[in-house]
Amino acid sequence: MAELVAYLAIGAAVGFFAGLLGIGGGIIIVSSLALMFAHGGFPAAYVMHMAIATSLGAIVAGSAASLRAHDRHGAVDWPVVRRMTPGLLAGVLGGSILARFVPGAFLKYFFLGFALLVTAQMILDLKPEATREPPQGAGLALAGAGIGVFSGLVGGGAAAIGVPFLTWCNMSAHRAIGTVAALGFPLAVAGSAGYMIAGWGVQQLPRWSVGFVYLPALVGISATSVLLAPWGARLAHRLPARTLRRIFALFLLAMGAKVATSV
Repeated sequence: MAELVAYLAIGAAVGFFAGLLGIGGGIIIVSSLALMFAHGGFPAAYVMHMAIATSLGAIVAGSAASLRAHDRHGAVDWPVVRRMTPGLLAGVLGGSILARFVPGAFLKYFFLGFALLVTAQMILDLKPEATREPPQGAGLALAGAGIGVFSGLVGGGAAAIGVPFLTWCNMSAHRAIGTVAALGFPLAVAGSAGYMIAGWGVQQLPRWSVGFVYLPALVGISATSVLLAPWGARLAHRLPARTLRRIFALFLLAMGAKVATSV
């Protein structure tokens, strides 16, 4: 029972902060689950694999809701989405299946490096200048592949990479966020499916695991994250965003430090 309550609480935090700040959901899920799985006696060699896999599965519902919301406001550049999606799917599937053969320590420090990058971006309010036009055809597919591989190895992060990339490519921030939100749904579905396949047949995994995806955590986090996201989005227009992002960044830094010393 306590385990379920913890998953519901993680989902509530993820939904609220994702709605409020538009970033950080995957980092919260992976950090929290890595700590819970490590202390819960899950096989140490696969703690990070399971945390990352379950994170990708848990953001499926939220990413679908975000996609619909941005599409209603006309903020999705669908031609860019169509060109990036094939590479994105190939990248995240390849990254998730590759993770099966990567040591947990590598995934841990790769994830911590990503969390540190996001933290620095939020504290310093770093934003790329629009200095070029978007690549065409194969160039966008290649960019999608890069985002997919990276997201498959950290359990999310498409917004942290995709939004700056599209902003750099002369797309408005509002439209870049909506476009990456549309990419987030197929990325989460393909990534979690890849980890299910990659972990299939691993004998040490706990009951209720489908490959590396741990279903109780997925269901609990998904249930409350979808409910809390609209509340965070409403508050986003009333609270000082820059101050909140910096406070949240310090929270992510503390979570990362805990993962570094406990997992």
